[in-house]
Amino acid sequence: MIHSAIIPASQPLTASEQLVTLVENRSVITLNQCELNVFETHQQSENIRLRFSELTFTTMLRGKKKMSVFGSDKFDYIPGESVIVPQNQEMVIDFPEASLDNPTQCIALVINQQKIQETIDILNETHPKVETNDQWQLRHDEYHLSNTVSLVQTVNRIVTITQEQLIAKDILANYALQELLIRLMQTQARAIILKDYHRHATAHRFAAVMQYIHEHLTEPLSIEQLSRVAYMSKSHFFRSFKMEFGISPIEFIIVQRLSLAKKLLSDLTLNIADIAFRTGFNSVHYFSEQFRKHTGITASAYRRNIAQPFSFLQ
Repeated sequence: MIHSAIIPASQPLTASEQLVTLVENRSVITLNQCELNVFETHQQSENIRLRFSELTFTTMLRGKKKMSVFGSDKFDYIPGESVIVPQNQEMVIDFPEASLDNPTQCIALVINQQKIQETIDILNETHPKVETNDQWQLRHDEYHLSNTVSLVQTVNRIVTITQEQLIAKDILANYALQELLIRLMQTQARAIILKDYHRHATAHRFAAVMQYIHEHLTEPLSIEQLSRVAYMSKSHFFRSFKMEFGISPIEFIIVQRLSLAKKLLSDLTLNIADIAFRTGFNSVHYFSEQFRKHTGITASAYRRNIAQPFSFLQ
């Protein structure tokens, strides 16, 4: 349980009175650059409206929401996912499954705008993107994200820091918050290119690389091959890809192969070994090791619960 810290709030947080009556437990910890809220909702409800005074990063821990932002149709919001909400943007939320025995749990991290801009400026100055017409930014059009391992690790680190009794808590939280913002921008950048790499392939070298990977996903792939596609040296390609997307080219290939493996796991005529080799892994042991690392469960367990999304955040 996260308890409230007695620290003056740097920015006011506004939420509707209606939500307060429906959330049985709300814990708040306020630091210099951010405010961490942990919500537990204990009853089914619809059209709950919530608005924060600063940009807010939210991530689901348990249960399920249906959520609308920017007036969109309501989408399912489940563990393993995050949503970025701009300042003063209203969220409309349903809690279709919440109960006393099965509360919906969610983190909302309210982030100071000055900290966001400071992080963006540092990145654009010290680590400019590969394409000269591209800039680091937190985009509002790519607000619903699937969590990565590194993103979850950073969120967990922030939560841990807020619970510790440390004189340097604000300093540590400041560095972790900066890392979170970078991870978010990297995750967005990867999602944007991956979603439409065909359209960007002639203008963005990493989009061309992603297209090449998908066309040869089940074949052996090397950094040398990919760097040639990007017209870069191997070392420069490796460093730039990892900086831009928060993941190495090799890790990106593994994630895409595992994504294909998840689809194949719904075919019960295929055994785990078949799926491992069909997705480009040259070892069943390595496939199993990577599947568990990236999903938190075994391939067999995923198959048994294929309709149930799994959360990295526990």
